[in-house]
Amino acid sequence: MGRRRFLRGALAAGTAVVALGGATYVLASEEDEKRARATLRPDGRPRLPPNQYLLKRIRPMGGSEGDPSPGAWRLKVYGEVEAPFTIDFKELLAMTQVEQICDVHCVTKWTCLDSKWTGVKLAELAARAKPKPSARHVIFEAAEGYTSNVPIREALAPNVLIAHKYEGQPLARAHGAPVRAVVPDLYFWKSAKWLTGIRFVTADKPGYWETRGYHNHADPWKEERYG
Repeated sequence: MGRRRFLRGALAAGTAVVALGGATYVLASEEDEKRARATLRPDGRPRLPPNQYLLKRIRPMGGSEGDPSPGAWRLKVYGEVEAPFTIDFKELLAMTQVEQICDVHCVTKWTCLDSKWTGVKLAELAARAKPKPSARHVIFEAAEGYTSNVPIREALAPNVLIAHKYEGQPLARAHGAPVRAVVPDLYFWKSAKWLTGIRFVTADKPGYWETRGYHNHADPWKEERYG
């Protein structure tokens, strides 16, 4: 039995559902889901990727947590760049802040539409670091050695953020406090939580999940879930 059918059999649409592990989340209505499937993005693809179901808010998806303290946070931007640098949380807040509404898609098949994030465009950080022509990929580095890899063209897209707020509030620890990446057009495991580094590299370096059987690229509309 599919996940959505099972959950709808347990409780009515739009009500809180208790998932495995005791986490609570809320399904969107079937009408909202149908509307999302019928709506096209500017690039012509359906707003809801294949075989995804809708949630009202993003779900915590686990992982090895980092230090949530903004005062202890540092971000290293380095690798194949002309001007590597490290910033702290205060310096991040001093940069141009962007509020962005976007959809996010998890490989476990949930999607959350119109999620609101606040942060700094990765492209702005890259402009300061000045990637060399040899840079071809971006590696997000996070707590406990977690990494995820994104081609540089996609990493520098205008909707990729280094975010410190979700829905107007500081990130919860479970969502990557104090800072995480947000790469909306790829499955959400690419959006590394508890972010500590952005490394520009010449050759692709598959990350934590990519070396454990997940797809190296992770396009939700192509269902690039597994390698």
